[in-house]
Amino acid sequence: MEKLQLHNTHIPLFALLLFLLHFSSLHFLSLAYTPPNKYFINCGSASNVNAALRNFVGDSNSSDLISASVSLSGKSSTVKDSNQSSGASSLYQTARIFRQNSAYEFSIEDNGTYFLRLHFFAFSSPTTPTDLSTALFDVSASGFSLLLNFTPKSYSNSPILKEFLLTIPPGKFKVYFVPRESSFAFINAIEVFLAPPDLISDEAPLMHVSPAGKRNHNYTGVLSKSLLSIYRINVGGPALTPDNESLWRNWVPDDEYIKNPGAAVDSPLHSGRPNYQGNFTEFIAPDLVYQTAKQMNINNSSQSNLSNITWSFNVSKGAAHLVRVHFCDIISTSLATLKFNLYIYRNFGLKIDSYEYADYLAVPFYVDLVVDSDESGLMNISIGSRDDSDQKTAYLNGLEIKEILNNSGSVPLVRAHKNNHVFLVVGSVIGGLVLICILVAVLFLVFKSRKPKPVENSDWSPVPALGGGSSHSRVTDGTRNGSLGSNLNLGLKMPFSDIQFMTNNFDKKLHIGKGGFGNVYRGTFRDGKKVAVKRSEPGSNQGLPEFHTEIMVLSKIRHRNLVQLIGYCDDRSEMILVYEFMEKGTLREHLYASDKPPLSWKQRLEICIGAARGLQYLHKGSAGGTIHRDVKSTNILLNENLVAKVADFGLSKTGPLDETHVSTVVKGTFGYLDPEYFKTQQLTEKSDVYSFGVVLLEVLCARPPIDPTLQREQVNLAEWAMICKKKGLLEEIVDPSVKGQIDPNSLRKFIETTEKCLQDCGADRPNMADVLWDLEYALQLQQNAMRSEPHEDSITNSSAAFVMPSVQRFPSISMSFERDDTPILMDDGSYVKASEVFSQMRIDDAR
Repeated sequence: MEKLQLHNTHIPLFALLLFLLHFSSLHFLSLAYTPPNKYFINCGSASNVNAALRNFVGDSNSSDLISASVSLSGKSSTVKDSNQSSGASSLYQTARIFRQNSAYEFSIEDNGTYFLRLHFFAFSSPTTPTDLSTALFDVSASGFSLLLNFTPKSYSNSPILKEFLLTIPPGKFKVYFVPRESSFAFINAIEVFLAPPDLISDEAPLMHVSPAGKRNHNYTGVLSKSLLSIYRINVGGPALTPDNESLWRNWVPDDEYIKNPGAAVDSPLHSGRPNYQGNFTEFIAPDLVYQTAKQMNINNSSQSNLSNITWSFNVSKGAAHLVRVHFCDIISTSLATLKFNLYIYRNFGLKIDSYEYADYLAVPFYVDLVVDSDESGLMNISIGSRDDSDQKTAYLNGLEIKEILNNSGSVPLVRAHKNNHVFLVVGSVIGGLVLICILVAVLFLVFKSRKPKPVENSDWSPVPALGGGSSHSRVTDGTRNGSLGSNLNLGLKMPFSDIQFMTNNFDKKLHIGKGGFGNVYRGTFRDGKKVAVKRSEPGSNQGLPEFHTEIMVLSKIRHRNLVQLIGYCDDRSEMILVYEFMEKGTLREHLYASDKPPLSWKQRLEICIGAARGLQYLHKGSAGGTIHRDVKSTNILLNENLVAKVADFGLSKTGPLDETHVSTVVKGTFGYLDPEYFKTQQLTEKSDVYSFGVVLLEVLCARPPIDPTLQREQVNLAEWAMICKKKGLLEEIVDPSVKGQIDPNSLRKFIETTEKCLQDCGADRPNMADVLWDLEYALQLQQNAMRSEPHEDSITNSSAAFVMPSVQRFPSISMSFERDDTPILMDDGSYVKASEVFSQMRIDDAR
């Protein structure tokens, strides 16, 4: 049920700042929250870790803990992920293990509502017999049972975040970890900090809604209970992570939860800052939540009557939930013309009229309700138009659901152990043991005749290779709906049992990455050929449009510099893509943020040329022409010979491209996004050219397009390049590891090419064929210089001849908008695949 899980996706805080700067606002950083009482603990480590502008103090560093008024009681040990194969943040490479009842104790000075965040990541370390995924334990605090029978085994191989809101009085605040019977408990990191005032108010009774639609207005004392965050949704907008959120919260897009996507459209991005009034601040929700929305699809001619938009959420059965619905009218053109209905379970309706809250457009407000769930475990929330409204539409900006935990937890007692304290054991695990025994017996009977060896720590329970399960095909579903038609290459379809065999039944040891679509495994065919297998969580519809698009596009392409799709599987509610294995990973990994040796200038030019050839084929060589729409260094993959292959076609748009443009909702990755496309929503192949220009700057400078750790003027790579040009300090731009290698003439041509790609107006940019020619010429100049007499090639001496791009401030948030298009392509050439192929596997700016 928990949806606020962390992924290896990091969106910089300064990226959001630059996005807001694009709309002439510097307000975000100035109002960044500084909690008066705060503790950030890196558990099981003596080292401090910086994560999303927070300093997590190692709990083995006794002096720091004493100064931070934190103590640890109960017997415990530490463990480290020595292989670090997961690529997880260093915050998740250590853990503290408790084999008896133990607690962290925090000194609280200010009375108020506090965030308590518990971070869990079940890595397995070869240096210890402890498998963290087998832990089974309870967590309680402040008299409440927060987690009961908790185990990370049921979660995918990524960090898990459990967030609670608690009212804590001054004094000692203890968080207890209580192992179940012979098991143990663990924790990777803890956050405790005071929430901003009025984040949740108890001043007025809340409306209490039952599944049958009954209501009363007497629900009080919500802050006397503990609240578990279940969902935090940015409706119509992109994902937000702690890197760019003032309270370090996660907001996820709503596409996974919307029941009827055809009834909704994304509202245009609001260009101005929300008009906050009174005590309402961006700590309630970030600007970007209120600058984006979904509204009713009033242009859907197939509907005689407008359909309500409905979102559906899995929640705890028979539990009370605090539901906060966020609104900000960014769609009306004049005041007091729009009112609509908010529905819960279709049996409860509430009129929403923003002008009951404010006399201006774009004023944020929210509605809090206490909603009881029924025994279905589903909560449906809808919006719909009203007959008495001048505008027949409705909108929604954001949504939060928190479970109200009523169960009180007894405070564990303490036994002496080396001046520490121990607690009373809580609970039993007999039911869990019985269930595990049954599961093992079933799996043994199903798999005993199969070659693939079951792996007890796989990210999802193994699916039987023979019999059972649904034969339902997601791709067939899409064909029925008309989204795929006859363009699907069914010759690439693979049986699930073959994929089980090549991945050793999704052996955890073969896990090599994770992205927004799912987990990636290294696989091997029976003939020894290596592949990368990307698997979405079974039964999930997340990424279904991308899955369809990737199959349709890559099954039609044949080119040496484009990724190769070897096969796919859509059996038993699975979404699996199989690619040729790319040994060297992504271009970005070889430029920065890894320990790989730096590429030479000649190698960088050859990689850029290969990627340009792939894009040029997409634009002109494939049937109908295709715009990639998400060109970036993480989508350029390298094989063992460092041959570049363009990957990730989930956002691609298929032509014909001889038209001047294609009008479409803006999609892509900020930092690489064409500013002209962003403004006009008119996509052309020159948008790919712009993004490729940003990649060229990455190659030259060996740094990301957005780096929030630098001074403000250096955060945006293209802007920094412009500043360096004006100051005559172009040597500041070039990666020091290649400074002495670059021939001045080759560098000059490379810079000129980059400048042309980054022109503000698409008509002023070259096509990819011209870019390819210029890069090949730059390589020829470099090779001629290498064959000639060595000479001094000081970058400073040649800097006067360089022309740097004239780049305006442009959107630069390292995240992606939702996807929904399905492109197609043709054959010719050859292709590829990778250890983190398709979209994004383990890359920091992955969607």
